[in-house]
Amino acid sequence: MAQMDLLEIIAFLWSKVSWRAVFWGLGLQFVIGLFVIRTEPGLTAFKWLGDQVQIFLNYTIAGSSFVFGNDLVTQAFAFQALPIIVFFSSVMSVLYYLGIMQWIIIKIAWIMQITMGTSPTETLSVAGNIFVGQTEAPLLIRPYLQEMTKSEIHAVMTGGFATIAGSVMGAYISFGIDAASLISASVMAAPCALGLAKLSYPETCKTKFKTKDQIKVDSSGEQNILEAASNGASASIALVANIAANLIAFLAILDFINAALKWLGGMVGYPEITFEMICSYVFMPVTFMMGIPYEESFVAAELIGTKLFLNEFLAYERLSKLKNNRLNGLPPVSDSERQWISVRSETICTYALCGFANFTSLGIMIGGLWLLFVPPLDCLDVFRNSVFNSTFSNITTCCTDLFGSAINNGTAVHFTGSWSNVMNATLYFTSCCDLYNNTMCF
Repeated sequence: MAQMDLLEIIAFLWSKVSWRAVFWGLGLQFVIGLFVIRTEPGLTAFKWLGDQVQIFLNYTIAGSSFVFGNDLVTQAFAFQALPIIVFFSSVMSVLYYLGIMQWIIIKIAWIMQITMGTSPTETLSVAGNIFVGQTEAPLLIRPYLQEMTKSEIHAVMTGGFATIAGSVMGAYISFGIDAASLISASVMAAPCALGLAKLSYPETCKTKFKTKDQIKVDSSGEQNILEAASNGASASIALVANIAANLIAFLAILDFINAALKWLGGMVGYPEITFEMICSYVFMPVTFMMGIPYEESFVAAELIGTKLFLNEFLAYERLSKLKNNRLNGLPPVSDSERQWISVRSETICTYALCGFANFTSLGIMIGGLWLLFVPPLDCLDVFRNSVFNSTFSNITTCCTDLFGSAINNGTAVHFTGSWSNVMNATLYFTSCCDLYNNTMCF
């Protein structure tokens, strides 16, 4: 019987899947990838774009050298990579003030919407994730979050995990990571993320947003371009501090975990065991199936594990070390330890690591969306599944809502609004009156 119920649930969910969104999402990713990787115009265009971004980000040195001095900028990571985030954030704020970013995001969202058939709200947020972070993109649709379906909220979250913010992309480029690969990876991930989101959480409710004309993207509130640049730089302070603090914490935690693993491993004759070694064996099949040669798949698996359990910042920093070892002419293997991987494997890893999909980002995403949008309380579900107790905040909220819809004519109580069609509304009303001394109860 349970198996039949499970089959019915699966059949119901599959019947609700928008295969148009799924196939178009995967198809757009494939077409973009084919254009970027397999065609001469695509290779040339994205290489040129990546080179221009690299040249543009190098202007950060003028500001950071003046503040910190040339020696610190060239030697210390914090004074080399993190100022780029400040510069990039300031530039993005100016582009928002001028309306350029909104125009680009809307056009990309329009292409995705007409091909995939998704709602304009979720599409706009996912398109915005190509340029901004997982907590900034939902700001584009903040006025509409209250009326979005759970499937649409799921798509918004998925888009945030699948891409990286433009500000941290600048930091990764400063590591020496290929700019063209990073840009194309973020662009390719957006339609695929939206398609797979509709596969994992199909739309079972009717969306309230049908056309892009119902959606308006607010412009920035700055009065002039200088204020926009200043506000953008100031807004990046929290991000820079968060990245620096997380790097300090995670590197320290990782070193402690490795020390503990080596101690435990030494007790059973394996003192060389580390977190990276465990990841290399767990994720090696995945990296091998991605197309990385067997002898390099263990190193790539370490990067995947670092990205998943810690964050992508650390993973890209380690990938940059492997790339620098190759460029400096070091031997591929030293003391049975691989010091670098091939250019092809570097490119595959660059695409694989491009995204905020890690356990740390789960908390960031949930916390960010919670600040923007508190989901509406299902009072019927609260009344059915809770014990009536005045100490429960949900009971208090729902009883207040029920009292507000009640009309007491002295002989009977009637209800308006959504409560007028609830079968047990009078029973719930009586239970609420037992808890609270409301004027409607007399």
